[in-house]
Amino acid sequence: MRNSLLSKKLKLTKTRLLIIDDNQLRYNQIIEIFTSKNHQVQATLLDDLKSFEKQLNTGWDIVIFGRAYDLKFEQVISLIQASSQPQLPVLLLTPENYHLSEYTSYIHKGIYDLIDLKNPENVYISLIRTLSYSRLQQNEQRLADELDHIHLHVQSQVQESNKAVAIIQEGIHIQANPEYLELFKINNEQDLIGLPILDILQPTDLNTFKQKFKRVSQHIFDQSKFDIVSKNTSIDVKNPLKIEFLPSDQEDAIQLVIDCDVSTVAPTFSETGLKAVELERRSSLNNVYHSVSRQLSKQPAEANALVVISLSHCPDEVFKQHLSTIKDYFLNIHDFIKEQVNSSVYKLNAAVYICLFQAESEQVLQSQLMSLKSLEKPQLLGVGKLTFSLNLRLGYLTLPEPSLKDEKTFESLMEQAFSQSLPTIIQNISQQDLGELSKTQPEVKLDKINLDTSSIPKAQQSILQVLQQKLDVGDIHLKYQQLYDKQDTNLYIYEVTSGFIYDNTWQNVHHLPDLRENAELSIKVDRWILVEACKQLHNFLIQYPNAKLIINLNRHVLLNDQQLPDLISKLLTIVGSRNKSPLILQFSEESISLNLNVAQQQIARLKQLDAEISVRDFGLSMYSESILSQIDLNYISLNEKLCKMLSSDRELSQLQEKVEHFHTVKPVEILVKDLNDMTMFANAWNIEARYLQGDYFQKKLDQLTDVQDQ
Repeated sequence: MRNSLLSKKLKLTKTRLLIIDDNQLRYNQIIEIFTSKNHQVQATLLDDLKSFEKQLNTGWDIVIFGRAYDLKFEQVISLIQASSQPQLPVLLLTPENYHLSEYTSYIHKGIYDLIDLKNPENVYISLIRTLSYSRLQQNEQRLADELDHIHLHVQSQVQESNKAVAIIQEGIHIQANPEYLELFKINNEQDLIGLPILDILQPTDLNTFKQKFKRVSQHIFDQSKFDIVSKNTSIDVKNPLKIEFLPSDQEDAIQLVIDCDVSTVAPTFSETGLKAVELERRSSLNNVYHSVSRQLSKQPAEANALVVISLSHCPDEVFKQHLSTIKDYFLNIHDFIKEQVNSSVYKLNAAVYICLFQAESEQVLQSQLMSLKSLEKPQLLGVGKLTFSLNLRLGYLTLPEPSLKDEKTFESLMEQAFSQSLPTIIQNISQQDLGELSKTQPEVKLDKINLDTSSIPKAQQSILQVLQQKLDVGDIHLKYQQLYDKQDTNLYIYEVTSGFIYDNTWQNVHHLPDLRENAELSIKVDRWILVEACKQLHNFLIQYPNAKLIINLNRHVLLNDQQLPDLISKLLTIVGSRNKSPLILQFSEESISLNLNVAQQQIARLKQLDAEISVRDFGLSMYSESILSQIDLNYISLNEKLCKMLSSDRELSQLQEKVEHFHTVKPVEILVKDLNDMTMFANAWNIEARYLQGDYFQKKLDQLTDVQDQ
């Protein structure tokens, strides 16, 4: 049997090839392979980052990577995954000294396939398979977009024209809007559901109607719009009725639309307004219902839950602003939720959003739901140059069935979800363990460094008073940001930063000068952060058993808290990770340099417990090299000023020399941060730093989330 992939259908349109190589001859050879088989080709050859960055904004079918001046294939894959075409397949020209045993490692790194130009016929087969996959992905996306557009267009038409609408399945009514019920004088929808369409429409020309209805039932809509004369005595509008059958999102169902004036008496202004509000509500509910239903059928899962996110209250300051600011505030709520929630978000109205969470098991689903609890803390919402508080309320309901029966059932499920709080039970942690975790503020013995805080001005102490209040009620925020591992082995490492909202601005706990002078409060805050981060990690391990946290801490918990090792020992036991070292404690370089001997002793005790150690803001001071040589570190995070050198091609080589020098002092894993655009992220591949971090890969989020699932 002939392979259908080798037919003419893939030759009818141009194949868009983006070839990354520094060899014009290989480029010509690839083009020749296509043209010799009568394919149309539109190809571009490049070998540098800037050109690739520009071309990535254009649509392509296949990317072929050979060799480039300042690009590695790992960079290409990571940049594509963060682009508007994340499924774009990448083919790799077999590297020098390539061995067949390496094939799977390349596939795991994201390569679609490897091709060897010494075997043109095999290359052609691989190209065709890749092209077929790429076109399939594009068609699927295009069809999904078209379906959404058609659905919105149909619903808009129905709403604007005030039409009577019913959903028919196998000739039976399963749903109807208020106009349809009013047209046939039916009291409520339940009285209609289950009745045959013929019993309601009662057409006088029965045979003609049956013939046309048979065609639309088979989803052939060439004769879907026609007039009928109805014998139903309940209707009080003039015959004939103008009816039309349209596709429906529901499986094996069609939409019946009747264009008529359902009211014989002109409505009052108030009636018109109320009816418009109800129509808008029903239309919005219908859109969300169909979107969720489509996701359930398109991506079935073992466990599903509806999450309702609503605005609990709106700050008065918002309504004192210009009308455009008020509008943008509500528009930005959707963007905020979509950024923070690892799920599809559907807008019911300006203050209520519906999310569908799906998982492979009930246990994983519960883990996902518990991680959302942090969104109920007061948040900040940016509107232009202004910031306002944002207070959200979350509720959920586990769906009893993997599908939705009808819109009315969906509305009932939504109401139940709204009134049920998110789960808070931490799985597999005993009450005794929870009791141990709650003991986070023991007596602090400042036997190493005694600091006098009496001289701090009252105005400066105010922010610490706010911090103390936030700590008392557990209102400190933990932010999580995933790291990119160039070696693709430690995929689930997250850095934890902490802060709180004060006067509508974000205050980073690790950037507060005042806190440096208050050892007792600093230690209390850090111990609270450690415990809360470990609770989140324990919960997240249900989804990703190999996850690790880099937890940023201040200096006093390292230099003054002699009970820190005991706390870490308990936390490591309770976290219960399959990793030997799931916790990476990160201190600033300055903190360690203040008292190198004490830091060295404390770090040695922590290392004996299998905690790992990292130093942030590293590499600029006169102490950098001595810290690296004298202390047993696992990671260093480069100073912000060093990281900024990645934005300049001129400074890139200087940074590489500095990084190479660190490696000669001691082999240690190096992290570069603040990679918030494509250029910096890509340039970071040209220095010997293993871990990359920044908004380009993943923004700081209120919950632990794998970037591949976003």
